[in-house]
Parts: sequence; C-alpha cells; structure tokens
Amino acid sequence: MAVPVVTNQSDADPDPGADEPGTRGRFRPPPRADLLAIGAYVLLGVFVCANYWVDVQHRVSSHLPTDHSWFEWLFAHGAYSVRHLENPLFTLRQNVPNGVNMIANTSLLGVTLPMAPITMLFGPQVSYTLYLGAALAATAGTSYWVLSRYLVRSRGAAFVGGAFLGFAPGIIHHANGQPNFASNFLLPLIVARVTRLGLPDRRWWRDGVVLGLLVTYQIFINEEMLLLTALACLVLVLAYAVQRWSDAVARSRRFLLSLGVGGALTGVLAAYPIWFQFDGPQSYRGLQGGVFHNWGEDLAAFVTFARDTVAGSPEVEKTIGLTEQNTWFGWPLVILVLLVAVLLWRVSLAARIATVLAVVFTLAALGPQVRLNAEDTGAHGVWHYLSDDLPLVEMMMPTRLSLIVVGAVGVLVALAWEQARLRAETRPALRFPAYALIALALLPLFPRPLPAEHVDLPPHFIMSGGWRPYVPAGRTLVPVPTPSNVHGLPTLRWSALTLQEFPVPGGYFIGPSPTGEGIFGAAPRPTSGLVYAAMDKNQVPRITDENRRQAVEDLRYWRASVVVLGAHPQEALLRDTVTGLLGQPQRVDDVWLWDVRSLVS
Repeated sequence: MAVPVVTNQSDADPDPGADEPGTRGRFRPPPRADLLAIGAYVLLGVFVCANYWVDVQHRVSSHLPTDHSWFEWLFAHGAYSVRHLENPLFTLRQNVPNGVNMIANTSLLGVTLPMAPITMLFGPQVSYTLYLGAALAATAGTSYWVLSRYLVRSRGAAFVGGAFLGFAPGIIHHANGQPNFASNFLLPLIVARVTRLGLPDRRWWRDGVVLGLLVTYQIFINEEMLLLTALACLVLVLAYAVQRWSDAVARSRRFLLSLGVGGALTGVLAAYPIWFQFDGPQSYRGLQGGVFHNWGEDLAAFVTFARDTVAGSPEVEKTIGLTEQNTWFGWPLVILVLLVAVLLWRVSLAARIATVLAVVFTLAALGPQVRLNAEDTGAHGVWHYLSDDLPLVEMMMPTRLSLIVVGAVGVLVALAWEQARLRAETRPALRFPAYALIALALLPLFPRPLPAEHVDLPPHFIMSGGWRPYVPAGRTLVPVPTPSNVHGLPTLRWSALTLQEFPVPGGYFIGPSPTGEGIFGAAPRPTSGLVYAAMDKNQVPRITDENRRQAVEDLRYWRASVVVLGAHPQEALLRDTVTGLLGQPQRVDDVWLWDVRSLVS
C-alpha cells in the first residue's frame, strides 16, 4: 500500500512538513494531537483483535485458519532460529528430509526474529495476536506521520487519512490470517523518502542510505508489498515529472545519486538472502499452473461493503465470490473520491498524482478478463496482454495491485478533509456538511473484530513432552495426518506450539516440484496420499502388501521414529487406516502411538 506524497499539497502551498529555521536537530516532544492519534490507532488495533484476546490459546481466524496457523509456526521458527543460532533463511523442522527455503516463502523474518523473546516466553499465539494489532496501528501511525509532515496541515485530516490507510477494508481482509499484508508501516516512510530525493536542501547520500535501509528491512517483512510500492513510486515519479518537468530535471542528478546509493546499499545487505531465495536449497521458479495470474478484482467489488466492516455482510460473497477483498470501498466512498478527484484536480498536485495512481492501478488490478458480479464481461483487462511466464509477473496476483489504489484513496480522503477545513475558514457554513459527507463515506467501513473460531490445543502427550523418549536426535515425529496445505492443520500446530522441538515431514509451504516449479506443500508420498484420500472419501481404504511396503519406505524417507494420532474428527478412520499399514498401536497418554523404530532401522 503506497501513500503518494509530494513536497507540497497544492500548486501554491509550501511544504507543511518543512523544518523551521533553527529547529533542525533539536528535540521537540510530539504534539498532544500526535499522541492522541497514536493512542486511538492502538485502541483500534486491540479492538480488531478482540476475538483472539478473549481466548488467545484456543482461537484462530475463522476465514483463514490454515494461514493463521502458518504464521504462528513462523513465530515459532523465529524463536527456534534465535534459540539455536541457526540460519533463519532455511529450516529442517518441516518437510523432512528436504526442508523449506524460508526466504522463498512468506517468512516475516523482520518481525519473528525480533519478537523471539516474546514467543519463547508467551508462545506463538500471543506473538501473533500482539503483532497483528500492533502492525495495523503502526501502519496507521506512520501514514499519519507522513501525511501530517508532508501533505496536510490539519492533524484531523492526517488522522482520518492514517486511520483509513491502516484499517482499510482490504487491509482488514488480509488481517484474517495474513498479517504480512497488514504490516505496511514502512511503506509510507519509503514513499516519503523517494518523493524527497533530490531536493536541494537535503544530503543526497544520507537520503540514499536511509532509503536503502528501509527497503532492506521491508524485504524481510513482505517482498510483494515492496514490489507494489516500487511500481507505485515509478508511476508517481513519472506523473510528477510530466507536471513539473523543469523541477524534475533540476532534481534529477541528486535524485539518481540518492537512488543509486540506496540501491547499492540494499544490494549489499540483501545480496545473500536474495541469492538464497532464488538459488538456495529448495528454491523454485514460478508457480505450477500460474494459479494466481487470473485473480483480478471484480468491478462490483469497488462499490461493495466488505465482509468485515459494520456495513458489510458475509452474504455478499455469494454474489461476487470468495475473492480477496482488496478494495470493497462501498459506494459512498467511491462517490466521495470521484468528487474530490474532480474538484481538486486543478488546485492540488497531490490530488492529481493520487488520481493518476488510482486510475492506473484500478485498470491493472482487473486482471486478464474484466468481471462484473463474478460474471465475465468479455472485455480484456491490461493483464491479458502480459505473458504468464514473465519474471515476477508470473508470481503476482493482479487483484493485489488494487492495494495501491487503497493508498491513493487514503490520500484523497486526507486532502478532502484538509480542503473542508480550508474552505470553512472563509465559509463557516460549509464546515459541518463537508465533514459530515466524509464521515458518512467512511463510517460504514469501520472494522468489526476479526472473526475467530475455537481450536483445540495439541494433545497432552505433545505439550507435556511425553514424545521425547520416542524421538531421538536426527529422527522425526510423524503426525497423522502429516501437515499439508489442505490437511493436517491441527498437526502443524503441534510443531508451532512446541516451538518446533521435533521435526515433522510434510508441511504448509511452497517448495519445488521435480521440474523446479513451485508447488504447495511437500512432494507427494504414497503413504500420505493414501491417508489424505481416505480422509477425503471418509472411507478406510483396502490395504495391500504394496501399501505396507510403501509405508515402511516412506517412514525411512521421513527418518521416522514414531507415528502419532491425537484427537481428530476422523480419528477412528485414521486409526484403522494406519493400523492396516503398521499394525496395532499403543495408547499412550491421550494419543495412539506406533513405535516404528524397529521397522525403519
């Protein structure tokens, strides 16, 4: 999500964030308005996560429980890497014996590593929930800071714009299990830094260094959002150059020098992680089948109220479909934004650039085929003309380009509030109706607490360490079913909530297929496939001698020492299936256990 920032808000107004003479370098306590704004954002972050805090040990997202569990596992990975001083870019705690390339997945290392002490003390559930609320509030906070320092004079305008940018419907949608897309607190700072490169009163090398550090850190939070921000900055700079050509030319040399410093610093700091991502163990090229390439935003989504807002309803998904709700602004806000774009086009450079960004990325976000209410209109979108195997594009989801539109809309909302304040100075009668119009467009988008559902803790056998006598060093505990992107959500949490004390086969990740393309989960094995098929059909399969031979072979491949089945909705089916493969289990504590060390030795 990008915040379009220029050095002034209109063609005539000076930079509201410029330092006054003699004040640079002097510490000034934050104004009361800033503290109140940050406090309000923090309270809103707590409110959004309220359903998790009610019972943090037993709650996961109702919408994306698998992703929620994956991110809990990531916090455990950060703690494990710090505690054991292991390379956090790779792990062998999933997908034994091959492991997982963490930097080639959504690893959130910029967060999970610093929060390792909290995870070790309180568990990954607390780290996840604490961070999610903090990320939303921090994004609103940095957006507020950038808007109030560089774009608008009114703290009220900055507060409203920051609140939208931190808690917009598209951001709240991703907060349901995908905190990396709610972790946008560095993006406003990156955009602000880019827009101020080349100014004559600034040190070009220092701006470049700061930009390089910000970009490097963002790589370890969410590379996809960094890419979207880079695209937004490219369009922003081009739009600025077209409108202020002489100024752009005058700044170009220092701008390019700063950009070069930032790029060089990022290249040095991130060279090894980027190499590891694309050429390290378990790296991959693209995604098999280009599964994301057709995911465009529905035209109707722009004027629809999102599911997790006070005006939204889950019923609307039956019309538009279970898509990513990256825009879902509702029709009042769309009307307001169109009105603001028209009224401010001639008087505000920032409004013109924000409007250009909104139009360009709305068109790009529609995907290869334009849809309306989930129906194909027959019209081709911009994405139709891009090759499926174009580097980076092959991994992108077109609908997520609309997150740039969220940034542009947030800026236009802040500018609308600012203009309402300015107009009211000369025509006080306009104050209330102008503010009321903006409020009526935004209040329906106020977020609800994220929906959560109950999930049981792992078996006592797992949490108490009862497994330890059965799993010597170098061996794995095989949960039934083995974790995957479809099955085995509870068993993935066995690993997460024990802070990865034992390695497991399978997992929830993206890794290479035999041809090098990315696939979801571990490469299929006969035994895991047999168990998954039994679960899908809800029927115990006929077990043959060949199945038993394959089971022993798979256990050797997984370096197994023990197979464990805990409480499960299909517990009887799973017990009978594994018994057919491995013989009768033992009942140990609250699990069924097959000690297979004699089989695989």
